[in-house]
Amino acid sequence: MSNSFEKRMTSQVKVGSVLIGGNAPISVQSMTNVDTRDTPLVLDQIRRLKEAGCEIVRLAIPDIEAAKAIAAIKKSEKQIPIVADIHFDYRLALECLNNGIDKIRINPGNIGDMDRVKQVVTASKERGIPIRIGVNAGSLEKELLAKFGGPSSQAMVESALGHVKILEDLNFVDTVISLKASDVSMTIEAYRLLASKCSYPLHVGVTEAGTVKSGTIKSAIGIGTLLAEGIGDTIRVSLTSAPELEVTTGISILKALGLRKGGVEIISCPTCGRCQIDLIEIAEQVEVALANCKKEIKIAIMGCGVNGPGEAKEADIGIAGGAGTAILFRKGEIIRKVPQSDLVFELLKEIENF
Repeated sequence: MSNSFEKRMTSQVKVGSVLIGGNAPISVQSMTNVDTRDTPLVLDQIRRLKEAGCEIVRLAIPDIEAAKAIAAIKKSEKQIPIVADIHFDYRLALECLNNGIDKIRINPGNIGDMDRVKQVVTASKERGIPIRIGVNAGSLEKELLAKFGGPSSQAMVESALGHVKILEDLNFVDTVISLKASDVSMTIEAYRLLASKCSYPLHVGVTEAGTVKSGTIKSAIGIGTLLAEGIGDTIRVSLTSAPELEVTTGISILKALGLRKGGVEIISCPTCGRCQIDLIEIAEQVEVALANCKKEIKIAIMGCGVNGPGEAKEADIGIAGGAGTAILFRKGEIIRKVPQSDLVFELLKEIENF
């Protein structure tokens, strides 16, 4: 699959082994939702996130114990970059930097006087660690809320650029920016405006998007719209669900836009009155069975033989249902007929031999 999106060119930062911005591929992030101080629990969740395809993991750092735990986490986890999510307390940033963190998320305007900011910037520079400025519509500065009459895309951008200036005045430019709101339109408008005003790499997402159903829809629209406009260098889908699902959803968004290849792609029809097999159950069984398949393969699951092979002729392997049977086809060419009872087994066997 190819795409015609012209990506916005940005500066580039390095987070562990992952590049963000420039010509680097768009990376997928998530965040653990367990107590950072519980190292075994954190490492287990990081392992599952990696298996799901996560490329950068962020950890909440609410106190000094959590910051100290980074040392043990980094000692055991050397593959995936770890980001420390810090609010207000510069000492937590310094502790995380001392313990080998790969990136910090902190807003320099919220951590006190310039001496504190300098300490964080100096420690980050010495270690080559980037800083993400993360602006959230729900926690904008009071003066900006008063100026713009409440949360707005303009207020978010002004907040971000204010934090950026603090870093730039200290000759620090190893920066990533995010502007997140639970309102999809506000999020899109904010990123568009910021993209016109700076060339820093952007971390894109819709915050507090909601449960799996609503959150996936909001994220697909918000993140997808921006990526289709070439805006965005790394993404995080925020869901009230298991973090692994954030990752697979993010990867699915990239694949849908042709911005990532690899793995299984399943296309299936919505069914109609011509369908005489339980296509919904079959499609769900196949999706579950192929959840961890790494083959780059396109599978078609169609409800009838009228249009099935033709509509799905670009698929590597597929089925098209009949009356209790289905035809199995490859690249639009029929291989054989299969009874419904054997359909999933036969399809998976063809995929395994592909």
